Amino acid sequence: VQLQASGGGLVQAGGSLRLSCAASGGTFSYGAVGWYRQAPGKQRESVAVMSGYGITTYADSVKGRFTISRDNTKNTVYLQMNSLKLEDTAVYFCNIVVGPFTSWGQGTLVTVSS
Repeated sequence: VQLQASGGGLVQAGGSLRLSCAASGGTFSYGAVGWYRQAPGKQRESVAVMSGYGITTYADSVKGRFTISRDNTKNTVYLQMNSLKLEDTAVYFCNIVVGPFTSWGQGTLVTVSS
């Protein structure tokens, strides 16, 4: 499965962005999809994950602000980010896990300014 992430950009603190991740070349509907991020000088961390059954988990730092969703008819997963904070600045990556296989998107940069 190939993933193409988009939607990053520059936004002021308190603003919103929606990231998209389009999948192609494989089975999307049954995979677990997730968003991860990596800030400068930090390790990549999980932000939000949705199982193939629709069960979601979120990092404590984004609960109540971010929402992961998927549209299986479009093979796309989304991350709606509201009330953005300076510390949300990072490169955001999407991934999908189907059985033993994991694919990653190329990352999209989100910069939150004061």
